[in-house]
Amino acid sequence: MTDYGHDLQFGVFVTPTAQPVQHAVELAVAADRAGLDLVTFQDHPYQPRFHDTWTLLSYAASRTQRVHVSGNVLNLPLRQPAVLARAAASLDLLSGGRFELGIGAGGFWDAIEAMGGRRLSPGQSVQALEEAITIFREIWNPAERGGVRVDGEFYQVRGAKRGPAPAHDIPIWLGAYKPRMLRLIGRKADGWLPSLGYLPGGATELGPLNEVIDEAAVAAGRSPSAVRRLLNVGGQFSAQSTGFLNGPPEQWAEDLAGLTLEYGVSTFILATDDAATLELYAAEVAPATRALVAAAR
Repeated sequence: MTDYGHDLQFGVFVTPTAQPVQHAVELAVAADRAGLDLVTFQDHPYQPRFHDTWTLLSYAASRTQRVHVSGNVLNLPLRQPAVLARAAASLDLLSGGRFELGIGAGGFWDAIEAMGGRRLSPGQSVQALEEAITIFREIWNPAERGGVRVDGEFYQVRGAKRGPAPAHDIPIWLGAYKPRMLRLIGRKADGWLPSLGYLPGGATELGPLNEVIDEAAVAAGRSPSAVRRLLNVGGQFSAQSTGFLNGPPEQWAEDLAGLTLEYGVSTFILATDDAATLELYAAEVAPATRALVAAAR
């Protein structure tokens, strides 16, 4: 059993659909009113049926008061890291410290290339992401003297001015499944953000993948608990239990609490585009899960 001891967070994973034009924003407002911690949007800039995710994040942040916003996850190959770092700091300042940076190394390379991005191999994309993380943190650190200089293979920054500092220490969460990316998380990231539906073996795969992150963290002189474990989840609410995350809210709470106590997951992000579902999740599942975990701890 591995419980990293983080406070529990609950959020939603919303499709950034462009029609109806305000639907994704209305769901963000509903999540805010319901008391959820986080609202996230996938990022596929090559998808014309979707809003641009950065624009949507900014607009949603302006329409909400308390909920934090994040990409799930932002597409690095189509978002230049030094510019993204400054945009992230600006949005964090404007929103009162409510932006979190979920980012990925890229996928769907045909579509990325069609939009003008560079096609990378899996190994190259991991190296590019590691270079970008260095750039983010250097740009966000105006206390350091001199300009930012990163001479990477994929990104070069030659004396860029630092700042502004964000309103809070923006965590960097990586969407990842393969060993090289997991080791990068252990070395340099603040969170791991996979989707349960992408794990062929289901939740049982979380244990071995956690071990890769933990070993890399220790080798880098970090505590494994420095990395928050987030998880995109999906399921159905119903009167009778028919399986994992398929049943009444009290069963959902038991299932999610088990993921915390067994695999250290502390942020649960429900994929839904339905306001009533996210309201039920916030009103019944979140507090019941917190109570179960608190009792077990």
